[in-house]
Amino acid sequence: MIDMAYAMGSTPGQAGGDGIQSLIQFLPIVLIFVVFYFLLIRPQQKKAKEHKTLLENLKKGDSVITQGGIYGKVVAIQDQVVILEIADKVRVRMARPYIAGLASTPPPPVEPNA
Repeated sequence: MIDMAYAMGSTPGQAGGDGIQSLIQFLPIVLIFVVFYFLLIRPQQKKAKEHKTLLENLKKGDSVITQGGIYGKVVAIQDQVVILEIADKVRVRMARPYIAGLASTPPPPVEPNA
């Protein structure tokens, strides 16, 4: 039994190198997590924070675009509901998180085919 324990032990020259060797083996995995954080997670968190700030600063009269691509003008704001005017006398109620952003320029009016 003791012979087996001696056989499984490390050689005297390797005693301090096992810790460094295992650290070097895990280094690529750690680097992959760091790359994923800076390329995927951090930009997504930053974008979510900007969207939250946009929704908090939304006010009556802003021209917005929804996630569905509908342009509208904010007529009223309730707690979690925004009322948009998308055409003359056409108003829709929309959940506040579905506002994608501010519209830089309002779309040109569409004239109905007569």
